[in-house]
Amino acid sequence: MPDVVSYDGYFFDLDGTVFLGDRLLPGVKETIDLLRTKGKKILFLSNTTIRTRRECQIRLQKLGLQARLDEIVTAAFAAAVYMREQQPDPTVLVVGEPALASELDEQGVRMTTRPEQTTHVLVGMDMKFDYAKLHRAMKAVRGGAELIAANPDPNCPVAGDIIPDTWAMVKAIEAASGVAPSAIVGKPSQFYASKVLEWCGLRGEHCLMIGDRLETDILFGHTGGMRTALVMTGVTTKREAELSPIRPDYVWHSMERFVELARAL
Repeated sequence: MPDVVSYDGYFFDLDGTVFLGDRLLPGVKETIDLLRTKGKKILFLSNTTIRTRRECQIRLQKLGLQARLDEIVTAAFAAAVYMREQQPDPTVLVVGEPALASELDEQGVRMTTRPEQTTHVLVGMDMKFDYAKLHRAMKAVRGGAELIAANPDPNCPVAGDIIPDTWAMVKAIEAASGVAPSAIVGKPSQFYASKVLEWCGLRGEHCLMIGDRLETDILFGHTGGMRTALVMTGVTTKREAELSPIRPDYVWHSMERFVELARAL
């Protein structure tokens, strides 16, 4: 295995890896500071659809981490880029929080609330998901609109709890309409991986992806040809890590282990 400081690019998941709620996780600031002093490329890659990139930047700043806007990629931002680049003249019905619509608007993607005008139903986490939204999305999909998932996360870790995430809403719409999603944009998709590597200008084998979720973060790293590190500060349990066919290159109790390894070199 390469030394932990030998990579050119370091990609960090946010929830469960960098922070949990309003708490910066152990070893994170020391890790980021160390990598910055070595001139490494750093990106923060989140599957969130409830915050814009700017909101993520502000949240990191409040926790004591400085990050440029172009160092932050979210599933909401990636989904907006996907709709602009991959779909011809889309008209999108959004199921999600205002951040998702905001990223679409910034990319110049047209939106609607009318099922008969909809070409794509884009779904993110929606904390106000209800029967009316389910009915509207179902009508659009049954009328021919494509169902697009901004990410495949079934739940999300928060301080002291786990809450439903995007995939719960996607599966409800699929069950009601009888139509499965035609695309998933966030981690671990090939689209997300290819765009991240394009934006950072690095090859996958020169990058390390660090995250707390096997089926998104670690699989995302594998999709992009990266080395991977699983931190046990989020949703993945020791038992799940032992039984999963998705195998990270490193397993750390927290980012403190990275600091220990780096200082030992």
